[in-house]
Amino acid sequence: MWTYSNPVNVIFGAGEFGKIAEMIGGRSYALITYPDEPFQDLTVRLIKKAGRPVLIINDIAPNPDYELLAEQSGRFQGLDASVDVIVALGGGSVIDSAKVFAAANGDFTKVAKFLETKEGEDQLAGIPIIAVPTTAGTGSEVTCWATVWNESRGKKYSLASLKLYPETALVDPYLMLGKPYGLTLETGLDSLSHSLESIWNVNSNPVSARHAVSAAKLILDTLPKLLSDLPKLDLRSKQAEASLYAGLAFSNTKTAIAHNLSYPITLGWGVQHGIACSFTLPTILRSMEGIGGFREAALKEIFGNDLSAGAEWLTRFLMALGVGCTFREQGVPQDKVAAVVDEAFAGERGKNFVGSKDEFLKSLKTQENMNYELS
Repeated sequence: MWTYSNPVNVIFGAGEFGKIAEMIGGRSYALITYPDEPFQDLTVRLIKKAGRPVLIINDIAPNPDYELLAEQSGRFQGLDASVDVIVALGGGSVIDSAKVFAAANGDFTKVAKFLETKEGEDQLAGIPIIAVPTTAGTGSEVTCWATVWNESRGKKYSLASLKLYPETALVDPYLMLGKPYGLTLETGLDSLSHSLESIWNVNSNPVSARHAVSAAKLILDTLPKLLSDLPKLDLRSKQAEASLYAGLAFSNTKTAIAHNLSYPITLGWGVQHGIACSFTLPTILRSMEGIGGFREAALKEIFGNDLSAGAEWLTRFLMALGVGCTFREQGVPQDKVAAVVDEAFAGERGKNFVGSKDEFLKSLKTQENMNYELS
C-alpha cells in the first residue's frame, strides 16, 4: 500500500513571472527576497504589477538561523494591514524563510517550540505562500518543510507541516539566467541528491520514484552542459524542470542518509550544502546493490544494471565537476568521521534510509580506494 499527494499549483515557463499579479489577486502581501541585483529590479517589476507590499524582508541569510529568523518574524507585528499572502522570490533560503514567517505570523517562539518539542503544531499559522524559485536546486517550492539552523547550539531542524505547502510554485527559468558557475553546480547537485535520496528511502513509492528517475537522468545529462554554457536558456529550463521533478519526488519521502551526513559537515567544516549532501552519493549507491524491488529497479534505470559500476561512473562524474567523493576531500578529519556517521544513522533522516550502516561503511572503504586511484 502506498499514497502520493502534492497540493501545490505548479506554473512553469519562461516569462511566466509576468503573471505574478494575477496570482496575488489583489491580496495584501509580504515580499521575501534578497537585496542585491537582480532582485532589486524584480522587486520594482513586482510592485508595478501588483502594488506595494505591506512588508519587504530582504536580509535573508544563506542558512536561515534562529536569531535572525526570530527578529525577522517580529517584523510582521504592528503592520498597517494584515499579510494575506507571502511572495517568496529567491533561492531555497528565501523560500524556507518564508515558510518560517508563514508559520510564525509574527511569533517565532511558536515555531521554536514546535521545532524543539514537536508539540504545538496546531498553534502554527499558515499564511499562503507563492514560491518563485530563482535557482534550480532545493525543490522547496513544492514541499511542506524548511531547514532551520541554530548555529549557536550546533543544531539543524526541519520545520514540517502540511500548512506550509506553497499555494503556488511559479517556476520561470528566465529568473535563473545569470547565476554563476558555483551556485549552478551546488544547486544542481542538491537536486540530484534529492532525487536519489527519495529512492533509497523507506517512504518511497512508485510515483515518487518516477519523478526521481526523470529528475536524476535529466540532471546527469544537463548539468555538465549547463556548466559549460551558463547563458543557455534551454539548458536552464531543463535543469529547472529536473529540480521540480526532484522536489515532487522528495516532497513525499523527505531526504535520507546523504542529507543527514551533510548537516554536521556544513556546520563544522563549512562545506556548502549542495556539495555536502552529494559527495557521498556514490558510496551510498554502491551499498544499494541487492536492495531489491522498485527502488533497485529505479536506480538501475538511472545507472545501469551493475550499481557498483554505476557508483564508479557517478564518482567520475562528480570528480569531473571538481567534487571529491570522500570525507577527507571535504576537509573532515579522519578521527571525526565515525562520529559523523554514527550520528547520521541514528537521526531522523538516517532512519529514512533503506540500507544499513555496515554496508555503507564497507562501500566507503571501496570509495576511498577508488578516489585515491582516480586522483
